[in-house]
Amino acid sequence: MSSPTANWEKVGDRFYRKVKLYDAVFDQDLELENYTLEGAPYGGAVGTYRSYVVSKVYLTASPALYRDENKVHSYRGSQVAKSSIDIYSYSGKLIRRINWDKGSIRGLGWSEDERLLVITEDGTVRCYNDLQGDFAQFSLGFGSEEHKVKACRFWLSGFVAILSNNHFVAVTSYGEPRPKLLAIPPTDEVHSWTVISPAYTLSRSVEVLVAIGQTIYVVDSSETEDRVLPNGPFKHISVSPNGLYVTLYTEDGMVWVITSDFQNKIGEYESKAKTPPKDVQWCGNDAVMLAWEDEVHLIGPNGASLKYYFDGWVHLLPDVDGVRLITNDVCEFLQKVPDCTVDAFKLGSSSPASVLLDAVDQLEKKSPKADENIRLIRSNLPDAVGTCVQAAGQEFSVHWQKQLLKAASFGKSILDLYSSDDFVDMCETLRILNAVRDYKIGLPISYDQYRRLTPEKLVQRLIDRHEYLLAIRLSEYLRLPTNKIYVHWASQKVRNSTEDEDTICNTVVSKLNNKPGISFEVVARAAYDEGRSHLATELLNHETRAGKQVPLLLAMEEPGIALDKALESGDTDLVFFVLLQLKKKLPLASFFRLLTNRPVATAIVEASAQGQDQELLKDLYYQDDRRLDGANLLFSEALNQTAPQTKVDKLKLAVKLLGDSKDPASTLHSRFYAEAQALIRVQASLDQDLDAHYSGLSLNETLLRLIKTGYGKRAAKLQSDFKVPEKTWWWLRLRGLVAKRDWGEIEEVNKQRRSPIGWEPFYNEVLGAGNQKLASLFVSKCTGLSAQERSEMFVKCGMVVKAGEELAKVKDVNGLEELREKAMGGEVAEIQRMIAQFRSRR
Repeated sequence: MSSPTANWEKVGDRFYRKVKLYDAVFDQDLELENYTLEGAPYGGAVGTYRSYVVSKVYLTASPALYRDENKVHSYRGSQVAKSSIDIYSYSGKLIRRINWDKGSIRGLGWSEDERLLVITEDGTVRCYNDLQGDFAQFSLGFGSEEHKVKACRFWLSGFVAILSNNHFVAVTSYGEPRPKLLAIPPTDEVHSWTVISPAYTLSRSVEVLVAIGQTIYVVDSSETEDRVLPNGPFKHISVSPNGLYVTLYTEDGMVWVITSDFQNKIGEYESKAKTPPKDVQWCGNDAVMLAWEDEVHLIGPNGASLKYYFDGWVHLLPDVDGVRLITNDVCEFLQKVPDCTVDAFKLGSSSPASVLLDAVDQLEKKSPKADENIRLIRSNLPDAVGTCVQAAGQEFSVHWQKQLLKAASFGKSILDLYSSDDFVDMCETLRILNAVRDYKIGLPISYDQYRRLTPEKLVQRLIDRHEYLLAIRLSEYLRLPTNKIYVHWASQKVRNSTEDEDTICNTVVSKLNNKPGISFEVVARAAYDEGRSHLATELLNHETRAGKQVPLLLAMEEPGIALDKALESGDTDLVFFVLLQLKKKLPLASFFRLLTNRPVATAIVEASAQGQDQELLKDLYYQDDRRLDGANLLFSEALNQTAPQTKVDKLKLAVKLLGDSKDPASTLHSRFYAEAQALIRVQASLDQDLDAHYSGLSLNETLLRLIKTGYGKRAAKLQSDFKVPEKTWWWLRLRGLVAKRDWGEIEEVNKQRRSPIGWEPFYNEVLGAGNQKLASLFVSKCTGLSAQERSEMFVKCGMVVKAGEELAKVKDVNGLEELREKAMGGEVAEIQRMIAQFRSRR
């Protein structure tokens, strides 16, 4: 095995290494000089496309590649005239081809979650949410259709587009894109420009660095500021991944590295090149790379440099901790050698990690020097173990990963107390990284990139590539949920399978059954979107949550099944939701037919319509032939009317509705409605004759008001006409006379021999009105009461002696003695006399 330092190069006081990732990446027929590549972050996908000038377009899955339309291109006769965007892995595996006929592409980039962004010349933006061609679209606006888009610059969560009139339009979120016009810079020629991500600006909004004339302008959402730099114009501008430094390439071949606030100059480098480089990128946060067609300069601190030469055209694809170099033949990763790796592998190093690694080598040779090495670093052994573990994570070579982990394992076995958590975690991580770096997968992600990406998002990238088996194994290994993987697999199965629908359904159900967290609704929706309605319905039968079934069934125009599923769930809110949607979509007759034989749904419709939609309620009653309910609804409407004739008309309709019914209840209600019509006419007449308001009163209220206002004869006639029961009439008459304080009429009533309601109500009402004397006249008529009760009634009227006489009649001496306590003045002597009479007889 070659030395781990064989690919190291020293730049100043630091080491850089170029690690070969994959061979034979692209076909030799692909003319990379005619394309621009853009790579997704964290070793993601590569995209390539070719413009209308040539015949074919490529777009890859980690870098993105597109044809530069400002160049004169050659193309071969075998190439077709149709453009496309091809998505590749870094190992050259074609993931997806997107046919493109939507105009000239001016920007191609990737989001942090590997969404592909394509911006056309007219300002149309397509955001591909996965690697399979599904997209959302929006427009930049702000005159982009008129002035056209010239170019775009991207960061992890947004991009900025420059128009031909030097206006900048920013999009800071792909989830809810809201294009925003930035401050207007000068209209002179733009030599170069780049963006600083909002995460690294003081204003927390995107800033654009624009080279115009001899200086640099900083453009944000509110202002354009001239930084007054000398030595322009600047042909390239590049910002470091951490946003702290800016690289400027001048027209005379000088490279300046300054702080992003333009206050300090960090270093400079003279390229001595007669032509400006085609690309300038940062390699991590410590070095700058200049790329010509087949030559790359690496510029480190203090102007130290290193040159690389290639057999063909090379493209730089930057990432957070290095740069990937792409040619037709090879994909390599250039990065600063991590400090832990330098400690472990640097020639002649006496660091504890290097000594520990040598000790393992000596141990394999069975040399006693292994023990000497361990004794030498005994005090620093924990640090040596930790360094070896970290260095193992930074290695792409499986051999050196194993060697470093073997050294760490040997070192921790000697220590009495050492937590193995970091060692175990690193072993787990390396198994994952090695699996996805395989050329069949093509995700050359580094350890630092993996930590930023997170395992969950790495699994999602595997899902997007249809690497379901590896995604499941990785998730199980990391104890992550696998339901999303199975659902995605099933969705693709129903979209792409050529088998018959029953076979597809059985295959999907057999795989997904008994898997936790599975949503058949998502799979069914995918089937429905592909026009497989029967398959979607069958799959929905396996969805256990009615709340998931119902919306899709409604979208599939299966109203009956949707309503039945909602009813089976027992969720009245869900049933109400379904009914509301069906009422909006269906004709009324079809809607009512759905309610037939579904009493719960009918009851919900009826309850919701009451007080809100009377017309719907009428139609419902008519559809169900519920004449009595319909008549009652008309009656309630009549009560809410103000015009007497309108009330009568409503009641006539109610009577007519019940006319053919032989139901006894309907007959009774019909008679009530007829009487109500007569009452309304009488009240209208009374309103006119007596200049009072009787309309809207009940019959009893009408009679009572007539008696109170002295129209007793009219009241008696109404009582006769409407056959008011005698007891009701007497009660109304009594209360009306009492309210009127017509004591004379009440005395006349007292002369009558009998009362249908008895005489006690007269006593109570008159006494309640404060007329004790008149009330006492009715006590003796209350023959149905006991003497003691009549005595109490006299007491309430203030007639204690009369009360005593009632008790004397029944010889209640005890009652008389109690009554004596209530007596006052001469009443006491009279009560005493009655008591004495009874005692003398004894």
